[in-house]
Amino acid sequence: MKKKSEVYTIEQFADLLSVSKDTLRRWDNSGKLKARRNGISGYRFYTEKELKICEQLELYFPKSKNADNAVTPDNYYTSVELFAGAGGLALGLEEAGLHHVMLNEFDHTACETLRKNRPDWNVVEGDVHDIDFSQYQGKVDVVTGGFPCQAFSYAGKKLGFEDARGTLFFEWARAVKEIQPKICIGENVRGLLSHDNGKTIKGMVDILTELGYTVLAPQILKAIYYKVPQKRERMILVGIRKGISTNFFYPKPSRRIYTLKDALKKGSLYDCDVPKSEGEKYPEKKRKVMELVPPGGYWRDLPVEIQKDYMKGSYYLGGGKTGMARRISWDEPCLTLTCAPAQKQTERCHPDETRPFTVREYARIQTFPDSWEFAGSMTQKYKQIGNAVPVNLAKEVGYSIIDFLNRYNESQQTEHCDVEYKIKRAAV
Repeated sequence: MKKKSEVYTIEQFADLLSVSKDTLRRWDNSGKLKARRNGISGYRFYTEKELKICEQLELYFPKSKNADNAVTPDNYYTSVELFAGAGGLALGLEEAGLHHVMLNEFDHTACETLRKNRPDWNVVEGDVHDIDFSQYQGKVDVVTGGFPCQAFSYAGKKLGFEDARGTLFFEWARAVKEIQPKICIGENVRGLLSHDNGKTIKGMVDILTELGYTVLAPQILKAIYYKVPQKRERMILVGIRKGISTNFFYPKPSRRIYTLKDALKKGSLYDCDVPKSEGEKYPEKKRKVMELVPPGGYWRDLPVEIQKDYMKGSYYLGGGKTGMARRISWDEPCLTLTCAPAQKQTERCHPDETRPFTVREYARIQTFPDSWEFAGSMTQKYKQIGNAVPVNLAKEVGYSIIDFLNRYNESQQTEHCDVEYKIKRAAV
């Protein structure tokens, strides 16, 4: 029997290619990528045939329906993490098989979250400037961290390690210098690549190179390709200590897109519906506006006069601003979560109820387990979750790290055996 071709709605196909629905409509109208049409309703849809056309047109999309990056550690691998926040990156790396020797975080409430969930973790609270990392030299395999993006001037001379003093990236680089791990992994927002016309990231790469690391071209990982029901992107920067010839491979993306329904309802991501929890509420004026927005809709779905009143001057500016007054539908991934769910003009409204997502809904969209508790006030909880690396994305990156370390260890064992063999042969 012939296998039935998978069908993708325009929303699903847009998510696969990381383009907007309007872009797909333009491609359809221009003939670049023709959509199929439902004979009754006339709705656009796509099949595997259109995916193959995308490949021929070199439009990026994951080639595997369900990529499996899982790998088992062959050894006890250790890490040090800076700027740990509420533990999204650390938890994902732990689930992949890494063991954290130390985590540093400045924010007291985030440290309380880490301690509450992992009493055995060595959480060092305080200013990173005051930490001596040399005690970990030769004892740690990986240094990780989501260093805040602070600008430093690149004009006039080649920026060196000492010139970056005063930035938090310098402290992360100092940890790398003092520990000398086999591999270092930095993560940040996509915008870092274009910050200061690319000079900031170039300076960071030059500094790691100066410290004795081969730096891979930074990659943007789209969370929706890594079992995260959220359209979030993170830039990953990888440095491998010079003298190590083992290659690092980024995790393979999956074509399986998880939606808000997967996050909040019982299913393939969670074995029960999301637990009830505290949550923000909209001011009454905003609530009345959001009541008029349908699931999957945004400010353009409001009556024109309400659009003008709500958007103010932004109404007359260019750009779609599709995140404003946005109600997420059950059948799409959530837009990137912010640190304040009721923040003006970056709304992420529940599909059925006119309210922001609750704390536990926020956590699920970031793929935290329900058992992960957050310390502090409701505002602090939202901030911690909104700033986190999605746990599932971190786990997939963790598998790539484990794979790298496994292959490095194997190469070392092979080299050791070769040396022993040559010694024995020479003695004969």
